[in-house]
Amino acid sequence: MTDVNNELIKVSRDCDAILIPGGEKVVLVEGTHIRITQALGGDYTVYVNGNLLKVSGKDSDAIGIKSKSIDTKTESIKNAEDLNEQHVWDVLKTCYDPEIPVNIVDLGLIYDMKITKNLDEIVIGIKMTLTAPGCGMGPVIAQDVEDKLNGISSVKKVNVELVWEPAWNQTMMTDSARLELGML
Repeated sequence: MTDVNNELIKVSRDCDAILIPGGEKVVLVEGTHIRITQALGGDYTVYVNGNLLKVSGKDSDAIGIKSKSIDTKTESIKNAEDLNEQHVWDVLKTCYDPEIPVNIVDLGLIYDMKITKNLDEIVIGIKMTLTAPGCGMGPVIAQDVEDKLNGISSVKKVNVELVWEPAWNQTMMTDSARLELGML
C-alpha cells in the first residue's frame, strides 16, 4: 500500500466518490477532512465521518495525491497479435475490492477469462464473482475491470459477467492473499 499514513487530509475540491459497501454515488465536498485507508490499483479508500468512500485515481488531486500511472505491462501492445493472457491477468491484478487490500485475482474472484481476436480487434470476456452475493460494490468492481481492460490498445469490447456458482469461499484465495489478510 502507498500513500496511507493515517494523516488527516482536507479535500481541496468537490469530487465524486462511491459509498462503501452500498455502492451509491456521492460527492466528497471541498473542505471535508478524510483519512486514506487504502491506496491500491490507482484508487483510494478514504474514511470520512464514520463512512468509507472509494475515490477514483482521476480525482486523486482532490485528496492531496499526485496522480500516478499504474504499470500494467501493456504499453507494448500495439495490435491484437501482441496481446496474450498474461497481459490481461496483469491488468486484472490492478483491480481491488475497496474494503480488502488484495487484488481480485489473488482473492479468487475471477472464474474465467477469454480473449477473442478478430482481425485486429480484441473482445475480452470475464466471469467473476464477489466475496458476498449482496455486496453493493459488485457493479463498481465490475466497472473497474471493464474500464481497465478497455484501456488496453486494440481492445474493442469487454464483457464482465457476475456469477454466483460456485459460491466464493476463502479456499479460492492464493496463499499470498491469505498471508496478506493474516489467515496463514
